[in-house]
Amino acid sequence: MKSIKKAVFPVAGMGTRFLPATKANPKEMLPVVDKPLIQYAAEEAVAAGVDTLIFVTGRNKRSIEDHFDTAYEMERELEAKGKKEMLEVLRGILPKHVNCVFIRQSEALGLGHAVLCAKPVVNGDPFAVILADDLINFSAKPCLSQMVDVFNYQHCSILGTQTVDKKHVSSYGIVDGTEVKPGLMEVSGIVEKPDIKDAPSTTAVVGRYILMPQIFEKLETTKRGAGGEIQLTDAIAQLLQEQRVLSYTFEGKRFDCGSKLGYLKAQVEFALEHEEVGSKFREYLEELTAVEKKKVVNMRKKT
Repeated sequence: MKSIKKAVFPVAGMGTRFLPATKANPKEMLPVVDKPLIQYAAEEAVAAGVDTLIFVTGRNKRSIEDHFDTAYEMERELEAKGKKEMLEVLRGILPKHVNCVFIRQSEALGLGHAVLCAKPVVNGDPFAVILADDLINFSAKPCLSQMVDVFNYQHCSILGTQTVDKKHVSSYGIVDGTEVKPGLMEVSGIVEKPDIKDAPSTTAVVGRYILMPQIFEKLETTKRGAGGEIQLTDAIAQLLQEQRVLSYTFEGKRFDCGSKLGYLKAQVEFALEHEEVGSKFREYLEELTAVEKKKVVNMRKKT
């Protein structure tokens, strides 16, 4: 069984929930503190042993390609000004052994279609899929590294999952199955964005997958599903009929940076952990909290 060396990043979405910020700038390039979302995702893949990053892009996504390209002019300017630390940051966005491949998704036909676009580069290997707007903070090991550990033992498709509130199941792909051991489930079914009454569980698939290459055969025959798009979960449901699929409840905290509230929460928590600004930012939040509490007390006194 081959190891996971390739990761697919579907980044062709329009990011309409963040307009006008995403009118000319991809949502994956929105920064959390000082790094764009797509860089966090790429770093997670590289930490898991991936050496080929496959970006499935669309119109107005050129800045993603530019971000991972060499910026010769900027490097020369930083070098001339003696800004060595900034130069190291710029040159260290990706290790030199990592290759980037960019594929254009000609039509916005959904996540399943975006993954299918990567078939020629994946070339029959098991591979990972990472959705950059699902930002996952961790204490010990990145999410994809945890999943690769499971894959190396189980040798089958792995779905990254978390438990969600029942009222939110209609926003996710929901899995059904039998627990193998704590955090690991043998999947028997999966449904995309079910009604609350139809949801088989509250175990939701989030933006992390390890998939066997046979998923491409299923994607090629999958008809449009929820939202009129080719759904990856529908293809996984077909794959289930032929081979094992496991769901893994990862350790870490996920931020839905596809929503404004989730993005703001990520900004706060990542800023608090940032070695450069963390302590000062915490002081600011404490001062702000004290001011807000004082406002509430004064309002109550007036009423």
